[in-house]
Amino acid sequence: MTFLRQPTRAGVRDAAEKIARILPPTPLYVREINGLDVAFKAESLQPIGAFKIRGAWHRLTALDEDARRRGVVAFSSGNHAQGIAWAARRLGIAATIVMPADAPHAKLAATLALGAEVVRYDRVTESREGIAARLAEARGATLVPSFDDPWIIEGQGSAGIEAAAQMAALGLGVPARVVVPCGGGGLAAGLALALKDSAVTVVEPEGWDDMRRSLEASWIEPVGPNPPPTACDALQTQRVSPLTFDVLSRRDATGVAVSEAETAAAQRWAAENLRLVIEPGGAVALAAVLAGKVAAEPGLLVILSGGNVDIDAYARAIG
Repeated sequence: MTFLRQPTRAGVRDAAEKIARILPPTPLYVREINGLDVAFKAESLQPIGAFKIRGAWHRLTALDEDARRRGVVAFSSGNHAQGIAWAARRLGIAATIVMPADAPHAKLAATLALGAEVVRYDRVTESREGIAARLAEARGATLVPSFDDPWIIEGQGSAGIEAAAQMAALGLGVPARVVVPCGGGGLAAGLALALKDSAVTVVEPEGWDDMRRSLEASWIEPVGPNPPPTACDALQTQRVSPLTFDVLSRRDATGVAVSEAETAAAQRWAAENLRLVIEPGGAVALAAVLAGKVAAEPGLLVILSGGNVDIDAYARAIG
């Protein structure tokens, strides 16, 4: 994909200003872990249940009138789909979303309810990127990737601008480290731009930790063959993009991987201690802290990135 520009911190600030005009900040909770106050940014409480609304709004509001008339095409297992559908409906833009056949029913239903057209595909045998690119070309529509886009990255980073202001207001100081769920790395890259003085740790499911391995190797490493099944549908990205990898690599970001059991334990902890419903992919950063894979420290900021659960699977996870 050819990029017209690189994401910037100025772009993140612009996105934060845009989003502040239409949405209130998501809550910041503070709880003690190992004797230290830890801040939790509840992006699960966005209108669509996930942070993806930020990048979607920043991207679609940047389209000119002609592009808006021709519509947008995106691909997503559900959270980016809902973000694009929400922003498109508000802006009067036709949206088509390419979604895997095994996407959680709740995410599919929510995307359809927001007025988007949905095209299904087989996650194992078909390429969502290829399907979306062909649709966009045939319709003259704008392709809006879920992370491989400078506007998307900047929009997601607006969560960091909000969190830093909230932590300062609570007397917690500047975030020393941000721990963030990572699929393609759009949210992590945006936070790395927003929080220039904070260390960044990305968290992925075991077997899907291609960003961690890429950062350690200093070049992009795709997910290996036959990756294990994971409840973290939002984080099943086969290969990160040069755009997100470059931002995180330049910031010396680090990464860890968590197990399915650790993720489920984090979902339960969030329900018991924060009274929050968090989806598996949204709980991995918390899982890393609870499992001791990221140490609690002063100024620690943990992103709870989404809360769109399949209710039966969620009941099993916290039961």
